[in-house]
Amino acid sequence: MAIGIGRRQFISALGGAVVAWPLAARAQNAAMPVVAFLRVGSLDASARYVSAFRKGLGETGYVEGQNVTVEYHWLEGQYVLPTLMADLVHRQVAVIATPGDVPSLAAKAATATIPIVFGTGQDPVRLGLVASLARPGGNATGINFFASEVEAKRLRLLHDLVPKAVRIAVLVNPGNAVNTETTLREVQEAAPAIGLKTEILHASTIGEIDAAFASFARDRPDALFVTGDAFFTSRRGQFTILTARDRIPAAYSNGDFVAAGGLMSYGTDFADTFNQVGVYTGKILNGAKPADLPVLQPTKFEFVINLQMARALGIEVPPGLLSIADEVIE
Repeated sequence: MAIGIGRRQFISALGGAVVAWPLAARAQNAAMPVVAFLRVGSLDASARYVSAFRKGLGETGYVEGQNVTVEYHWLEGQYVLPTLMADLVHRQVAVIATPGDVPSLAAKAATATIPIVFGTGQDPVRLGLVASLARPGGNATGINFFASEVEAKRLRLLHDLVPKAVRIAVLVNPGNAVNTETTLREVQEAAPAIGLKTEILHASTIGEIDAAFASFARDRPDALFVTGDAFFTSRRGQFTILTARDRIPAAYSNGDFVAAGGLMSYGTDFADTFNQVGVYTGKILNGAKPADLPVLQPTKFEFVINLQMARALGIEVPPGLLSIADEVIE
């Protein structure tokens, strides 16, 4: 039986987030390979991604609780992970699955031997995760989902949806430093070309998100651009409430925000990414070496528009945008 979320205790030590697994549960599952799954967000925000990961495992013959144990470590916005990584290395888990920049880098820094299947929005070669995309070498491989590269296109789509907008507030998470640096570079290069001015806001806690919106009372932007970040995704309900309250058009990185009531999103189909992480994890459990599995790149991107929110904000969506949207929420 898979270990459920309720059987974990979260403790903080050395600035890290650690999941302490009961000794009895570990002994019970000792015969099965153990996969450690690390995600900066929360379980509630990632349910459909977990399903996609499990589906990927299933495609390679693994069923959680039957022939593999998956330990889910929900980091809830924590970005310093030495104690957690030390525990996983000490126990020599079979695979560390890390869909996200921060856990991927932490895992790579912690071990050169335990296989790692990452999902990163940045260039994994530049980050030092692999030697090359075609021949990763070392103990890591995974998916490069182009988070920073799609930000410029998302900014253009926001401009097309709200053509009168000139001043754009760009919200980034400073705790996710690597993603923030590359995303800001893409956005700040793209903005002047389409006549936009950007103001950078920072938030890495619930209170700081509230504070960012409070600042709009003093200096209101024409629209909000929320950069891709797992913590932000876990707070999509908060964003929906605040943007509706303040009547701020906002663009997001994935469709989960729009399903929760947000205006629009454009980005990688993350369910597909998590599925591929599951497939690669299963292949490694079956004996494949990370060094021999090329880094995959996404083939699915999603543009989603919420017409109900658009009407509430007084925005008339151009027919051209409706025609290219992958999903329109009525």
